[in-house]
Amino acid sequence: MEMKTHIIIFFALMIITTGTGFAQDISQSEVPEAVIRSFNEKFPKASDVEWERKGELYEVDFDMGFFADHDAWFDASGNMTRHKEEIAKKDLPKAVTDAITTQFSEYRIDDVDKITENGKVSYKVELEKGSNERKVYFSENGTFIR
Repeated sequence: MEMKTHIIIFFALMIITTGTGFAQDISQSEVPEAVIRSFNEKFPKASDVEWERKGELYEVDFDMGFFADHDAWFDASGNMTRHKEEIAKKDLPKAVTDAITTQFSEYRIDDVDKITENGKVSYKVELEKGSNERKVYFSENGTFIR
């Protein structure tokens, strides 16, 4: 019984340390100056700024205007590698709304995120049908990604 308890404790500690090891909340003073400068240039009206370190990248969660939720990832040199922003359904490209209407006609659009990663734009759309929920991804031209 003691060995079993030790094994359970060991695995519980592994899960806890692994979960916190990948992402770590940090204060702005721990963020490289190049990252802060780049962030402030790209998002001068950002509010409610929270920083996190994920491996070699710095993730910043912040609000801007009515559709508040934004996340941006920067490398240590200040290059933005990814930006995710919540957008209104009406701001989805027509090709994406047409694809959803065709491929997921029984679902309604709930939330929409525009994701720009390494210069490529895609859209994450949360769809609902009753209690059934799906997250689907489309390219700008309406091609289903996953």
